[in-house]
Amino acid sequence: MRSTRIVISAAMLGALALPVLPATTASAMPASSCSSQPPLPYTVHTKAVTIRSKATTKSTALGVLYKSHKFTVHKKSGNWLYITDKTTGVKGWVSGTYVYRDVRMCLD
Repeated sequence: MRSTRIVISAAMLGALALPVLPATTASAMPASSCSSQPPLPYTVHTKAVTIRSKATTKSTALGVLYKSHKFTVHKKSGNWLYITDKTTGVKGWVSGTYVYRDVRMCLD
């Protein structure tokens, strides 16, 4: 008997915790699609990543990109990205393992 009360209480609490969403129709949704929106920017997803002269870990280090730095990606070669650091103006290669573009989820 006691376990039944616990189960019922948990179910009731779960139902109360659900947010109430307004009903929307397809015509009320925005008409823009994901393809019409600009791509999301690339970001550094670690504390820092080294900017290198060539697309290899054995090449000369030219600088460092930190998580807050803004940068532009010019081209890709395998898992490497040729970038320009907007803060310092340094151009070079960074590993795509640590630098990547966020993705947008579309519900078209």
